[in-house]
Amino acid sequence: MRVKVEQDVPDGNGSSLLRGREAAPGLPPVASALRPFYRTASLPCPYLDGQTERKLITEIAGRDSYAFYNELSRAGFRRSHHLAYRPACAGCAACLPVRVDVDNFETTRSLRRTLNANRDISTRLVPARATTEQYRVFARYQRSRHAESDMASMTFGDYRAMVEDSPVMTVLLEHRKADGTLVAACLADLLDDGLSAVYSFFDPTEAARSPGTAMILALIAEARQRALPYVYLGYWIGASRKMAYKTRFRPLEALTSQGWAPISQ
Repeated sequence: MRVKVEQDVPDGNGSSLLRGREAAPGLPPVASALRPFYRTASLPCPYLDGQTERKLITEIAGRDSYAFYNELSRAGFRRSHHLAYRPACAGCAACLPVRVDVDNFETTRSLRRTLNANRDISTRLVPARATTEQYRVFARYQRSRHAESDMASMTFGDYRAMVEDSPVMTVLLEHRKADGTLVAACLADLLDDGLSAVYSFFDPTEAARSPGTAMILALIAEARQRALPYVYLGYWIGASRKMAYKTRFRPLEALTSQGWAPISQ
């Protein structure tokens, strides 16, 4: 996902800076210092027909960027390149940030079938460095699953920027067959309380393995090995079929106006 600032929205004093909690309620304490926050122009919502979306974004920069990003993640922000963003849509709060409770996670029968379908796959954690091999799988995935999106036209340079343009601790989980063939990959950020899935893709000819599900299971296993309590999965919309898969990973917590709490679906 690429986030672009379509329009800066000035505050009442004519400034394009949204200053901490006063201008953007719900921001974490580390963001209460003077930092620039911007809102994008309204665009069609990619998940709900007839709705528009806007985002609140800020740059992850400075000596305390890692601490800043960790607190932003707990406040429902996601990362794209060096920007953190979260929905800021007028009259709509359908997008809920969600995370898996790793300590209490239970593998269902359906998830065990996915594990069995991938028992010949090895998973390894590698540095966030783009390769042409990854890009070929990425490009096939985009043409197969998201042919109408702007990501389908991404060049290798664009892909490399997505992977390597990170101001925080970022890694790649690669899934490979016994012969070394790359099946899937997941870009993830290492947080102080978990792993945050940034973007994943897979070889569409391997769809029968449910590689998307397998990658989330691998993230959960990695977090458990590192004694990290959460895996952040981005946003969930109850009315969106595209996001229904996230509720398979339970217990699943959502960030609401009352804080993080378990959801039941």
